[in-house]
Amino acid sequence: MRLDKRWWFVVLLGLVFALFFAFDLGRFLSLAAIKDSQAGLDAWRAERPLVAALIFFATYVAVTALSLPGAAVMTLAAGAIFGLGWGTLIVSFASSLGATLAFLAARWLLGNWVQARFGARLAALNDGIRRDGGFYLFTLRLVPVLPFFVINLAMGLTPIRPLVFYGVSQIGMLAGTLVYVNAGTQLARIDSLKGIVSPGLLGSLVLLGVFPLLARKLVDAVQARKVYAPFRKPARFDRNLVVIGGGSAGLVTAYIAAAVKAEVTLVERHALGGDCLNTGCVPSKALIRSAKFAAQLARGDEFGIAVGPPQVDFAAVMERVQRVVQTIAPHDSVERYTGLGVDVALGSARIVSPWEVEIAAPDGSRRTLTTRAIVIAAGARPFVPPLPGIDRIEVLTSDTVWKLRERPARLLVLGGGPIGCELAQAFARLGSKVTQVEMAPRLLLREDAEVSALVEAKFRAEGIDVRTGHAALRVDVLGERKLLVAAHAGREVEIDFDALLVAVGRSANLDGYGLKELGVTTGRTVEVNGYLQTNFPNIYAAGDVAGPFQFTHAAAHQAWYAAVNALFDPIRKFRADYRVIPWATFTEPEVARVGLNEQEAAERGIACEVTTYGIDDLDRAIADGEAHGFVKLLTVPGKDRILGATIVGEHAGDLIAEFVLAMKHGIGLNKLLGTIHIYPTLAEANKYAAGNWKRAHVPTRALAWVARWHAWRRG
Repeated sequence: MRLDKRWWFVVLLGLVFALFFAFDLGRFLSLAAIKDSQAGLDAWRAERPLVAALIFFATYVAVTALSLPGAAVMTLAAGAIFGLGWGTLIVSFASSLGATLAFLAARWLLGNWVQARFGARLAALNDGIRRDGGFYLFTLRLVPVLPFFVINLAMGLTPIRPLVFYGVSQIGMLAGTLVYVNAGTQLARIDSLKGIVSPGLLGSLVLLGVFPLLARKLVDAVQARKVYAPFRKPARFDRNLVVIGGGSAGLVTAYIAAAVKAEVTLVERHALGGDCLNTGCVPSKALIRSAKFAAQLARGDEFGIAVGPPQVDFAAVMERVQRVVQTIAPHDSVERYTGLGVDVALGSARIVSPWEVEIAAPDGSRRTLTTRAIVIAAGARPFVPPLPGIDRIEVLTSDTVWKLRERPARLLVLGGGPIGCELAQAFARLGSKVTQVEMAPRLLLREDAEVSALVEAKFRAEGIDVRTGHAALRVDVLGERKLLVAAHAGREVEIDFDALLVAVGRSANLDGYGLKELGVTTGRTVEVNGYLQTNFPNIYAAGDVAGPFQFTHAAAHQAWYAAVNALFDPIRKFRADYRVIPWATFTEPEVARVGLNEQEAAERGIACEVTTYGIDDLDRAIADGEAHGFVKLLTVPGKDRILGATIVGEHAGDLIAEFVLAMKHGIGLNKLLGTIHIYPTLAEANKYAAGNWKRAHVPTRALAWVARWHAWRRG
């Protein structure tokens, strides 16, 4: 019965909208119509002021409740007809009442359905609304970035209480109402071209223009005052900036600060370079290179060179990994950054106030620095799921696997993401019998299905036992036997192993340096706004600790924004730009991507054209014995603007750079096709992909006329 009522209500709303637009009723809510009938409206209001006010009030409520266009013009009209005082009073209550009716209608029609369908995804949002919904709504009302009707309908789908919604709307819209009604009083006085430049009118228009900026500044000031209230700000500061964490984000932040002659201290409790240098990008790529060389030796017969099966000295491989790390380490050393002007402090940092950081050195000494701004760049760590029995064994992660000097005979890799795939293939090529377990139906779930299929086929061909659709349940230890129990197709499966490598994701480092004690807002990461500010405006976060991407190059990208904003706000600050973020998975075949892929475009409802080029057709790939993979491009329908690119194949991580450049600077496929590429190179694959797009957009009608012209010239 309730569904029937909602259905009829929707039909009624649709009928109202249809009539409104069919009879062009919006013409009565235009500024021109108000001006044309202003004399009559003034006379009507003078003759029957109460009736005029009630009718105007009811009409305004109806327009806002039904989310019809015209509320802004009616607000101006209120000033023209009723003056500043009465106009503000009428509009203030009518707009709040109409907004609340729209809010209640949205909740009644869709609220339960939205929460039932998307409740899990909206959990964090719902918690925030329950906790600070009034303040969020006040901000939206005070700073009119979104149309008010959108706010009314969207808030109806959240758990905010109706009375809170009405009260906050009543107060939050008052300032904007005053500005618009005042503008209406000035517009009402225009009776000649000379009136257009009256000081009063110009003042109202200026207020309309600067109101959002002033309102935002007011909201920022109120919010800052609230969070800073318990703390005393120092009169002077030891530093312009203190950076916590010496990984990619921290190093780049400190480097930029020193380059612009700011006093900056960089605090690191382990070793400079962070995960990337010590346990991540650098050691993993060194390991992958050794594994790839072993795989190439095994293919010797394919190239006419008989070398026999490779003899892998696993300990020597791991020692080489450490030599590579040590060779690169000076790039991120204390000496280098000290020479650049950075005060490097080895020890543990703790934020004791928004402007104070306590540093505990390894020798037990402590010092406290005052600073105008802080950048949190504390990184992340591997996540180990709390499986029953997992605490009974030594678990390897991407942090700890580098201490191995004896090759595991049977390695179980838990996780089918980029890290799990890279390490699974590397260990298999170095001689371990590898089983890879992934809960999802395929590896590399964020990539398109055909990408996963190519990688999985290669893994199986190299002897990796890929177990997709297997959900880990527990770890059992039976004497000398260690096994993982997983659920698959409704039954339990036992998988034996000698060593377990967990690669199911990473968790932001949020504990141990004062975030919770200070009151910095965190969830799975440190919560930041578009400028990388936390809820304390002078405390910023960048890199893995802030997300949304956990890549070294993304951390460095964020670091520029964090450093510049921390040092130059309020004079100037920049919103972080994530539109063109590339990444690569260094398996064989390599997988590289920038922008959208096909599955993301489908999930977001983004229309696109898909163009592919098979690298098995590329001359250089054939000559190199690497004729596999493809280039896949997503473009705007009918246009050559690139929405995304995926490359699977040899050196995909290098080849993707051309599309990164093109997307960053708005270069279309036509210009890429007109760019000379050296023959024979793998980079030609990008040009041939653009050529395939061009062939699909051949102007057939124009070519038909050209064919006739050539025929005419032949006589």
